[in-house]
Amino acid sequence: MSVISSNISKPARPTGSILLVEDEQVLRESIAQLLTEEGYEVVEAVDGQDAYEKVVDRAFDLVLTDIHMPRMDGLALLERLQRTAPETPIIVLTAFGTVDSAVAAMRAGAADFLLKPVQFDDVLLRISRVLEIRDIRRERRALSEQLAAPSKFQNLIGESPVMAKLFDLARKLSAVRSSVLIIGESGTGKELFARAVHYNGITRDKPFVAVNCGAIPESLIESELFGHRKGAFTGAVRDRVGYFEAATGGTLFLDEISTLPFAVQSSLLRVLEERVVVPVGDTKPRPVDVRIVAASNQDLRQLCQKGQFREDLLYRLDVVRLQLPPLRQRRQDIPLLAHHFLAKYAAEMNKKILSISNQAMRAMLSHNWPGNVRELENVIERAVIFAENGEITAADLPFQGAEAPPEAGEALKDALAQFERQHIIYSLRRHRFDKTETAKHLGIGVSSLYRKLDELNIPKEAEDSTCEIGSV
Repeated sequence: MSVISSNISKPARPTGSILLVEDEQVLRESIAQLLTEEGYEVVEAVDGQDAYEKVVDRAFDLVLTDIHMPRMDGLALLERLQRTAPETPIIVLTAFGTVDSAVAAMRAGAADFLLKPVQFDDVLLRISRVLEIRDIRRERRALSEQLAAPSKFQNLIGESPVMAKLFDLARKLSAVRSSVLIIGESGTGKELFARAVHYNGITRDKPFVAVNCGAIPESLIESELFGHRKGAFTGAVRDRVGYFEAATGGTLFLDEISTLPFAVQSSLLRVLEERVVVPVGDTKPRPVDVRIVAASNQDLRQLCQKGQFREDLLYRLDVVRLQLPPLRQRRQDIPLLAHHFLAKYAAEMNKKILSISNQAMRAMLSHNWPGNVRELENVIERAVIFAENGEITAADLPFQGAEAPPEAGEALKDALAQFERQHIIYSLRRHRFDKTETAKHLGIGVSSLYRKLDELNIPKEAEDSTCEIGSV
């Protein structure tokens, strides 16, 4: 039997959750007791398979695991956790005669290792050090993201006034934990905005859990949201943490919130008011601390008037509303989005597609886009597949375009000017800011090119070519 000894005084009580994986019961229980006395929350697992199932259910601050165990050994567990929970540091335990296993574990990504028989002061020191390194890395990443924030706001793209206002509002929301309601047609980017609010602010290092309410069978919704206890219903073979607890400290994104059954809406309202959940089959409330971002492609106020959505729940969700416009109402962003998706899929398919023809862009600018940005991305991906000679043409599109509706006249005019500006910038970059070659490629005279540079406020010199367009 391995021995644990301690000869140090008690430090200040630490906090954090540790998954302890050890098949030797006496040693496991001894380490668990000592770590619990030090202030850690300890969850025990008897082997790698048991540990992996527990990690799937919830997050841990650190995993302390033996290497040689039945069913799934520590190295196999380490490999799985590198994919499932890459942010979770892992310390491995190994006997003195199997140091090679510890070396293999370190090469595979383990943060540290301990030799048996373990010394309690060494266990505490290694755990404290690994958690401290993890915290430093998180702080550095958060600082890097903060410094990059002025030039990058997740994957949101747009220069239209309505999008600029939405970006500004989303930035402000990322600094607080208030509930947010996002309304918009399918394909307008509701989840992208939810992720931007989460990852650009105070919750960036906490979980983001996305739930499509419309995809969960009605009989399982409460279990999925709030969790359940073993034996609560047929098929509940073990305790399961719900989405609310999984998102503790972070953001729970409830997409298609309008599809929630009326009875579940009442349960959700109670959770939002009391900040506790009661798993199915349990009577003990569990505290939760999550920011709710809900989304719908329907007007929830109209659903309230029809008696299909609880008005008191709407008040809880609709603290701040983001109303996302359909793509047909922000046509001047189409060139930005089109070139963004062009670069993305050309790189993925390893195809040298550099530009979009004027005819193809006009067709896209006049299209009605019922599927919004999602449809535009699909169209560009398809066009990259079929495009030849380094350019997307109108023939590569699944439509030829239609006349834009009268109310979109000004937006279409702005969009055409925006496309013209981008098209000239891309041509200048492609020809290394050689004005003669650029004008020849564009089919205009050099004097006309200079006039366009002035009209569209485009830098004339190569050293000014670092300006970014489109991303916020």
